[in-house]
Amino acid sequence: MNEMLYTVGIDEVGRGPVAGPVAVGGVIFFRDPKDSFAGVRDSKKTSPQKRRAWLEILDREKGSGNLDYAVSFVSASSIDLYGIAVCIEKAVARTLAKLSCNPEDVRILLDGGLRAPKKYFYQKTIIRGDETEQAIALASIAAKVERDARMERYALKYPGYGFEFHKGYGTLDHRRMIRRYGPSDIHRRTFLRKIYANQKKTKK
Repeated sequence: MNEMLYTVGIDEVGRGPVAGPVAVGGVIFFRDPKDSFAGVRDSKKTSPQKRRAWLEILDREKGSGNLDYAVSFVSASSIDLYGIAVCIEKAVARTLAKLSCNPEDVRILLDGGLRAPKKYFYQKTIIRGDETEQAIALASIAAKVERDARMERYALKYPGYGFEFHKGYGTLDHRRMIRRYGPSDIHRRTFLRKIYANQKKTKK
């Protein structure tokens, strides 16, 4: 294996919500970040304020040429059409393309069950990788911050659903708003069917 491979971390955010896109983040290190990201953690275990602070450091390190990062989205309508797994695969491929990753020059670390396209020879899927690999944790944070920001913009376009609070996840309040207003253009119809099916089972 080429010892000069650049490390790339990949993670997804938004697999479970009933509204909004799925997002895949990627971070590529060109140089050792040293202590710049000491203590970084999985986005799910980090406060919104801390996530934004980490993203500011990512931007600073990107400006210094030490790394690059990218986030790709796939819409709710595509999730309904193709399924969440296929859409996440597409987003992984798009993110790697945005990072201009040469398959021969990168070692890709992916969280959970994620896979990169087969042309990327050196890839490794790591269970709970966002807890053990700095590059994956940062990819998770980039994806989370950008997806949350997108959902907050959707809250202005589709008022009443509370997207700025729950970010599209199927909370009790969100389900109540769906029953009141019906689904919006960014709701995942295939996911809503599961909620309605569970409600019917509960009533029996």
